[in-house]
Amino acid sequence: MKDDKRAAAEPTPQPTGSLPNRILGSLRDALNAASRDDRTGEMSLGGRLEASGKAAREVEKKAPPPPPVAAGRPLEAPALAPQAGGAEAKALPQEPKPSEAADPPTTQLKRGAAPAARTAVSISLDAAKTQVVRGKPKVLHNNFHADPVVGWLVVVGGPGLGSFRPIFEGNNAIGRGKDQRIPVDFGDTTISSEEQAYIRYDSMDRSFLFVPNLSKTNIVAINDKKPTGAVKLELMDVITMGRTQLAFVPFCGEEFDWSELSDLKE
Repeated sequence: MKDDKRAAAEPTPQPTGSLPNRILGSLRDALNAASRDDRTGEMSLGGRLEASGKAAREVEKKAPPPPPVAAGRPLEAPALAPQAGGAEAKALPQEPKPSEAADPPTTQLKRGAAPAARTAVSISLDAAKTQVVRGKPKVLHNNFHADPVVGWLVVVGGPGLGSFRPIFEGNNAIGRGKDQRIPVDFGDTTISSEEQAYIRYDSMDRSFLFVPNLSKTNIVAINDKKPTGAVKLELMDVITMGRTQLAFVPFCGEEFDWSELSDLKE
């Protein structure tokens, strides 16, 4: 018992060395002990941070280099589209900004329609091109476009001055109405609307006859003479009807008649 009390009363031996060295040694030992877990063998928080830093540096080495920087303006990183199944993301093309848009297209000339237009014009010109007649031409006279003209009445006085009306083969009624074969419709109301007189051309004897209509109240005259029957007309005879004067100009007669054409004789 006394021995135990003596042992308890004796002071505990102190480690050698100065006090500062002892404090630093104890702190170093405490830090080393905290950095590792002797029971599990796992790394402490400091070790895990160091490992994470190494992994980050490895990933940074494997990453592609950053895009080049344009003069005065950095290029934007391409957008990444997520891939299904955790695959690596791929860069997607970005649409150009309004400031980076291409220049507006210039006006373009359309070619293709002009040759067609030129072809149409050339075809129309070729169709209307004058053709050269070689040798004696063959001219047809067997079909009349309209009733053949055998002479004319030309207005030399009164309404319609300078106008003319054709005379046709056979019997021609003269009147103010438009349905007359020789309509004198220039506004002279003193002329009867129907059959004021007649002019007849006979191709057999090639002569012109003026026949007044004696049933009409208005009187007609030829060279200031008032006929009461048929009168043979000569070149430049003047027929007076009301307030209108008509000069007679023949086309057919003793010198020519439509029946002289060779095709008409056949």
